[in-house]
Amino acid sequence: MSTPAAAGAPFGAIPDNVPADRVVDVDLFNLEGIEEGYQEAVKRLSRPGGPGIVWTPRNGGHWIITRGTAIADVLRAPERFSSKVIVLPKLAGEKYDFIPTRMDPPEHGPRRQVINKVLNLREMRRIEDSVRQTAIDLIKPLVARGACDFSAEYAHLFPIRVFIAMVDLPMEDAPKLKFYAQQILRPDGVTGEEMATSVDNAIKGFYEYLSPVINARRGKSGTDMISVVINSEINGKPMPHDEACSAIANLLLAGLDTVVSFLSFVMIFLGRNPGHVTELTNNPGSIPNCVEELLRRFPIVSDARIVANDFEYEGVMLKRGDMVQVPTALSGLDEQMNVDPLTVDFHRKNPKHNTFGDGPHRCAGMHLARMEITVTLQEWLSRIPRFHMVEKHRPVYSSGMVATVENVHLQWNADDTVPAEGAS
Repeated sequence: MSTPAAAGAPFGAIPDNVPADRVVDVDLFNLEGIEEGYQEAVKRLSRPGGPGIVWTPRNGGHWIITRGTAIADVLRAPERFSSKVIVLPKLAGEKYDFIPTRMDPPEHGPRRQVINKVLNLREMRRIEDSVRQTAIDLIKPLVARGACDFSAEYAHLFPIRVFIAMVDLPMEDAPKLKFYAQQILRPDGVTGEEMATSVDNAIKGFYEYLSPVINARRGKSGTDMISVVINSEINGKPMPHDEACSAIANLLLAGLDTVVSFLSFVMIFLGRNPGHVTELTNNPGSIPNCVEELLRRFPIVSDARIVANDFEYEGVMLKRGDMVQVPTALSGLDEQMNVDPLTVDFHRKNPKHNTFGDGPHRCAGMHLARMEITVTLQEWLSRIPRFHMVEKHRPVYSSGMVATVENVHLQWNADDTVPAEGAS
């Protein structure tokens, strides 16, 4: 995957500012070797002593950051690496207009403050009991069965139920909203034009759905997430309708997809590593800290930025308008940031990663994500303390702006579980 691309390959010419020794043949949406695991496939981009930035002709042509320190540097420098286009390929990214993610400072700040009102740590503590009950309600029926497809029967249900409740939308609308999110993060199509059409259609679908919802809640005293956001002021003025649609669509995009995928990656690992499961079940108080190590090891977001002006970086000349892929997995999996990075070590001191991004666009939903992961492990392990992967069912991985995995079959001895009726 990280070998030089063949000259004259059908994916287009190599720009003059790209040195031949920085060209690799990597497709973000079709990673070579992904059947063995997404993080393992991304890790092949980085090698000790290799360059910190490479270029691929795939998906319209773009740079890829390959070192953890450089990833953090890019995310912290919006004046050089702008968020005006954050989705690959560039043709699709130019359709993406959700705020505040596509804004740079100073416009970004006031809108991010509004989002922080509904996703801050205090708000997460307020809703924790209801989030926990949602997890319990899903896990209890599984206990006596002795098996499940975790991705289908828990991961695709739990975060979505939590978030749909937070925005107070009908649960029956979740599949449609989930589809729109998938078409933005992993769009259908082969060419940039086809992917751009998928993204554009999904965004229009979000806006058509949300517009009457926002109109109905404007000026009301609702406490749901949508009401709080759209009735907030930006620089002392009411939030315009188009910005309200964009901000809420952005929240739905994140809330309906990312944790869904991450939970399945975690359970694949635990289902193959009983020693780590025993560590957690014997010391449940350690779970919140252990979640940080799992976040380091199994990141799934591959963000992008657009170069704001010409400048030299990591030994190459970047040109205004160049796209730069920022695979956050390479932060936590960089040997210079974490010793033996592919090993999950629940006793690792201060695991370093950029799983939630960095800089002004550090993920606003990180407190919710950490809580959902922690609650899942606490409630699952209190009822099903031993389980394993059913290896005849191979997990199916997909990549994109957010990677995902399906077909995660787990099995356990029902005699080893805590009966559902005996668990809180």
